[in-house]
Amino acid sequence: MAISPRSPSIWAWAFSLLLLLFSAQIWPGAAFYLPGSYPHKHQVNSPLNVKVNSLTSIDTELPFSYYSLPFCQPPDGVKDSAENLGELLMGDRIESSPYQFKTLVNESDVFLCLTKPLSKDDFALFAKRIDEMYQVNVMLDNLPAIRYTKKEDGFVLRWTGYPIGVKVSDAYYVFNHLKFTVLVHKYEEPNVARVMGTGDAPEVIPMTKNNENPGYMVVGFEVVPCSFQHDLESVKNLKMYDKYSTKIQCEPSTVAMQLKENQPVAFTYEVAFVESDIKWPSRWDAYLKMEGAKVHWFSILNSLMVITFLAGIVLVIFLRTVRRDLTRYEELDKEAQAQMNEELSGWKLVVGDVFRAPGNPRLLCVMVGDGVQILGMGVVTILFAALGFMSPASRGTLITGMIFFYLILGIAAGYVAVRLWKTLNCGNPAGWANVSWRVACFFPGIAFLILTTLNFLLWGSHSTGAIPFSLFVILILLWFCISVPLTLAGGYFGVRAPHIEYPVRTNQIPRQIPPQKYPSWLLVLGAGTLPFGTLFIELFFIMSSLWMGRVYYVFGFLFIVMILLVVVCAEVSLVLTYMHLCVEDWKWWWKAFFASGSVAIYIFLYSVNYLVFDLKSLSGPVSATLYLGYSLFMVLAIMLATGTVGFLSSFWFVHYLFSSVKLD
Repeated sequence: MAISPRSPSIWAWAFSLLLLLFSAQIWPGAAFYLPGSYPHKHQVNSPLNVKVNSLTSIDTELPFSYYSLPFCQPPDGVKDSAENLGELLMGDRIESSPYQFKTLVNESDVFLCLTKPLSKDDFALFAKRIDEMYQVNVMLDNLPAIRYTKKEDGFVLRWTGYPIGVKVSDAYYVFNHLKFTVLVHKYEEPNVARVMGTGDAPEVIPMTKNNENPGYMVVGFEVVPCSFQHDLESVKNLKMYDKYSTKIQCEPSTVAMQLKENQPVAFTYEVAFVESDIKWPSRWDAYLKMEGAKVHWFSILNSLMVITFLAGIVLVIFLRTVRRDLTRYEELDKEAQAQMNEELSGWKLVVGDVFRAPGNPRLLCVMVGDGVQILGMGVVTILFAALGFMSPASRGTLITGMIFFYLILGIAAGYVAVRLWKTLNCGNPAGWANVSWRVACFFPGIAFLILTTLNFLLWGSHSTGAIPFSLFVILILLWFCISVPLTLAGGYFGVRAPHIEYPVRTNQIPRQIPPQKYPSWLLVLGAGTLPFGTLFIELFFIMSSLWMGRVYYVFGFLFIVMILLVVVCAEVSLVLTYMHLCVEDWKWWWKAFFASGSVAIYIFLYSVNYLVFDLKSLSGPVSATLYLGYSLFMVLAIMLATGTVGFLSSFWFVHYLFSSVKLD
């Protein structure tokens, strides 16, 4: 059915929705909110549910469940919170906690529980987790608890979570009393726009304000851990949420509650509500101002300036060289061109071999197809994150979005791989289904093998980072029920599309390549240094986010860096391809792929350097193996993506170069 210009306007609905999306996500201070993303309004004396996440440590990178230690449990039992696919893959295990707050109700010296006497195993586990510097992660209204420490120079350090305990002179002390501070802001009813269909087109009208019962929004959640020695005799008869008889003095600088075998531990807490001027859209600012934020911004800006300058130099030199050759050649008549072909060497002499099919063309098509899929996923995901749709406040959405876009872009991978295969076969589509299957299984298969191996290590360590068997089944179903069919569909469209015609004919007998002074693969491996220059500063912050528990949020800069990376990869591959053709080396296909793809080697070396010098405290062979395994997975994806950029740009350049001149 055709859509008339006066249809209750799908276009007007789409425009209104986009208006709401951009107003809510790009400009958080605007008075627009998406349905379901309104500020959480809490009435006075209404309950607030505190949740706990996995115990984490930068020393082991192995998350464990909060209740793997003998902490107090909720009276109605531990309940898992709703989790998305991204949270499960990242090892988050969000569960209910025994802490119960009431809005604007200050409470002090609240008794939680008295644990059973610590067995030998419980004490050893507590001691091990304290030695490994594990942190407890508590959340309220999706805000992680944050703690502050002021240094002598007035500089404020911020951390999320708090340590389980501390070791002093071979004795272990546990933080068994928590002082919570909840920052609240009085709810201000915004002029929320809602769309009303009243006829031919929707109208955006403001909602009425309701100030009768404004309520409060949670805009901050702070915690101060303390180690307090309770009188065990006085707490034996207390029930959960009773008031402790003695005033608890919370002194973070002193420790008193020593862990001992066959001795129970009493847990208490207090909570204070403070009205704050922080508004709902700004409540994540404290988390995004972690240590090193200013250095982050200046470093990225410096990197962008340097890389832009280098890319400009490469582009100018390249264009001047190629244009000079083309102009000089086209100004000659046919007789002079023929004489020039006999006298001169260079790219003009490989005209009969430059489009000769490379070795192992099927594998090249498969890798290019997977590279298109990975590159497309990265660009689209980072773009959406830069626009604010995948902020750190939405836990797991970044990983979930990456998986979703990767699955959908399987159709692009199949299309590019099969069309390239058809082109290399001079228009013969035979074997396109096999190519599509390989595209659908090559990178996912390697990734599945790596992650399964690492998952067995996590299972052996009883870590919550291990993927449950049910999630394994879901991932396999997503792979074979969505990604594979879409890749085959893309291959079907690719085989129906016309193949790319070569501008020159290929000789039956290949031309002998003259001996080179230096191995061509040295140039190919060295070419990855320039693309690596676009990444190495940003890579530090990405690695810190992955392995040091810091919040990464400058996706706008990351998107710019990624665009620069694509440009530099294309330029480097073009220059290397031109250099190979100038020395009559017509085997450029794989070299063009690895000229830009070799950046992955330097990224892996950087990862090893980061492990040795920045993750010095990383303990145990399991942790190091996990780190190197995940790094290998990341490097493989980057190699396919950057290699695809280099190959496709070189293919376009060679096709354009030899179609721009008349060669007999």
